[in-house]
Amino acid sequence: MSKLKVGIIFGGACEEHSVSVKSAREVAQHLDTDKYEPYWIGITTDGDWRLCVGPDADWENGAARPAVLSPDRGARGLLVRGSQGHEVVRLDLVLPVLHGGLGEDGAIQGLLELSGIPYVGCDIYASAICMDKALTYTVAKAAGIATPSFWVVADDEKVNPGCYPYPVFVKPARSGSSFGVSKVTEPDQLLPALNEARKYGWKVLIEEAVAGSEIGCAVLGTSFDLITGEVDRVDLSHGFFRIHQETSPETGSENSTFIVPADIAEESRQLVQEAARTIYRALGCTGLARVDLFLAGDHRVILNEVNTMPGLTSYSRYPRMMAAAGLPLSEVLDRLILMTLHGTKR
Repeated sequence: MSKLKVGIIFGGACEEHSVSVKSAREVAQHLDTDKYEPYWIGITTDGDWRLCVGPDADWENGAARPAVLSPDRGARGLLVRGSQGHEVVRLDLVLPVLHGGLGEDGAIQGLLELSGIPYVGCDIYASAICMDKALTYTVAKAAGIATPSFWVVADDEKVNPGCYPYPVFVKPARSGSSFGVSKVTEPDQLLPALNEARKYGWKVLIEEAVAGSEIGCAVLGTSFDLITGEVDRVDLSHGFFRIHQETSPETGSENSTFIVPADIAEESRQLVQEAARTIYRALGCTGLARVDLFLAGDHRVILNEVNTMPGLTSYSRYPRMMAAAGLPLSEVLDRLILMTLHGTKR
């Protein structure tokens, strides 16, 4: 029986490029090559596409060849440039291991929809909604999920720093991994925080600070058949949690550790998992997502954000939570590929 040809897209022309490469390296270690024939497609920070041997440190050089994903459904795969013209490599499905803009926001999903190639993860609509924190909150509130109070600030909009209930967080509405996020405790810090956030997009959120524990829940599957991983808790020593902002995250964070399973009451754990499932369904997520929440002192569960292609690195939360529930990354990948091929992820 022939192996399934799986295109794995990684890298990307955005601030989360390096995280994506690390996620791809972890996928390479856990993908069953007895079942799957991987085609590694790296996107440079300049947006150049390369078909390479794998996501190693030198993937952009060496034997890497220019390649693009064809939007022509007749090709249904890659167009790889060679000395004799373009070679067509047909793919059975694509795993887009891309984080942030142009990868987790519906952009690559749109290209894959045009190509007609099945792909792992959320569709265009869920990806776009979850990437925009204001839209995420709006949909979640309509589904009965508590969210922080928030204010949207456009690129050229003037704000009055005295109007907000400090402390607040200022963050880009459409970015991830804590890029551009600042905690603001007094009015004179607000404008510099807005300027920092605007480096990552014109739409910015000012969001009330929630008093409570930061909790995560990994979700896998379809709206009708969901698996939740063990809940984790972010244990902060000081400051605020800035995922992937450490100098060497593989060796640990300077101010946070993850407790998996979370050291919370069983009743709270069930509340978090049920809220995560509700949010996942309300936002139309399919395949996988990590739902980040706050657990307040009065046992209320409040949404923080949703990551539709969570980090899969050796230190990432999603694979840790799934492994704690008995699903190692190799099995998670198997399940994602099978549900995509069988058309059950939607």
